[in-house]
Amino acid sequence: MADTLFTNVRILDGTGQNPFTGSVLVQGNRIRQVGRSTAAIASGNAVVIDGAGATLMPGMCEAHTHFSWNDAATLAAIQTMPLEEHVLWCAKVAKRYLEAGFTSCVGAACAKPRLDVVIRNAINAGQIPGPRYLAASQEITVLGGLGDETLPHLPFPEFSFGVNISGADEMRKAVRLFLKYGVDSIKLNLSGDNFTPQSPSETTWMLDEEVAAAMREVKIRGKRGIAHARSSESVKQALRHGIDLIYHASFVDNEALDMLEAAKDRVFVAPGIAILYAMLYEAEAFGITNAMATQMGYQIEWDAAQESLAKMHKRGIRVLPGGDYGFAFTPHCQNARDLEFFVKYLGFTPMEAIRSATLYGGQIMMKPDELGVVKDGYLADLLLVDGDPLANLAILRDPKRILAVMKDGVFAKAPAIASQRAWGRAA
Repeated sequence: MADTLFTNVRILDGTGQNPFTGSVLVQGNRIRQVGRSTAAIASGNAVVIDGAGATLMPGMCEAHTHFSWNDAATLAAIQTMPLEEHVLWCAKVAKRYLEAGFTSCVGAACAKPRLDVVIRNAINAGQIPGPRYLAASQEITVLGGLGDETLPHLPFPEFSFGVNISGADEMRKAVRLFLKYGVDSIKLNLSGDNFTPQSPSETTWMLDEEVAAAMREVKIRGKRGIAHARSSESVKQALRHGIDLIYHASFVDNEALDMLEAAKDRVFVAPGIAILYAMLYEAEAFGITNAMATQMGYQIEWDAAQESLAKMHKRGIRVLPGGDYGFAFTPHCQNARDLEFFVKYLGFTPMEAIRSATLYGGQIMMKPDELGVVKDGYLADLLLVDGDPLANLAILRDPKRILAVMKDGVFAKAPAIASQRAWGRAA
């Protein structure tokens, strides 16, 4: 692992402070020194990257990741991909996310029981390239709820899209099985979703005793509870039972907002608004017209989500980018579009949007003091970007503008910069 010195870069450190020109020295897997001047930091053996004014920023975090979503248009099509091909698919997608600048990802459910765990372990062992990853369980649901996509012709029940439970005892059994597999988080589908007409978004399906049973097992083992919660009641249910990460939260009343604000130092919200937009305006090629999406309830939810999430942001609740990329109408590696949506629809400034993907990313990855900021001593997860993301957030989803990606002090995408040389030697 060679030391690396980035010089002549515009440092966007992720904290929300204004960018500054400087240099960053990486030694091993950590940032050794951040220099706030045009003078280069001296280091005898470092490889020098002259950024020529490019932006150096922390690696981004995708807070609602589904590596196993295989660009299909339906849950059933994701589910029926054979296991062996599904593992290879996840490995390929993990590599793509890293090269796209997402150096950290939070798993938000996998399509088969151990997919997330296997991919996380392979990344950690160096067998495959990929982001830092927190592995999730499959979605745990109830009969008739989101994720109840069991297909009777499949040879094994474990190939159902979600795990159906009924009652606290069945919940305990399902949670304990996933904890045995080694997941970092347990995913509960508390509300419905307009994607499944029999259980629309404003409905709430799980019983309190079922959620309580799950969270008891989760907390005993020091893991995290995460929840699909679009309805206001499901958001409140998640908060009552100590769930730390809430996905969607499209509909929230004043009571739910007050509860979220009271728990804002503990709780994260990752709404996944891109799929709402895509269903309304970008899914016609896949058989869903705007009129159909509106009839399904997506216009009502899109309007409600904008209002709800803007209110959360104003109250200081941590809202992070990410969610439900990997469907045909929300393809993988366009995830950074969420930052643009945060600005256009939720009232964020560009700086606040970047902070949500960097500073908050370190926090949601449970490394708040060593990840998500360009700072002395922090882990060297860095992006070198051609241009100014504050002026144009869209460059963060353009592969040509991502000049380099570094994770843990090693280049996942090496810079093709002619002035790269060894410090103190001829170029």
